[in-house]
Amino acid sequence: MYDRSLLIAAARDMGDRNPSDTARRLKVARNTAWRLWHGHTAPSANLAALVEREYGISARQLVKRVAA
Repeated sequence: MYDRSLLIAAARDMGDRNPSDTARRLKVARNTAWRLWHGHTAPSANLAALVEREYGISARQLVKRVAA
């Protein structure tokens, strides 16, 4: 399960106030950042690597396994 609250908290700690700021930092489309902020999509492997590089959050932290 994707935990968007971790991304938002880390983004705000870095001064990003909204998805547009995150899009600029990650160099992705604004709609991609918007979907991440609002939980409409989980990050791909490439995007998770960008998040880790820019915000210090690993893919394991962002996407946690849900017990069946």
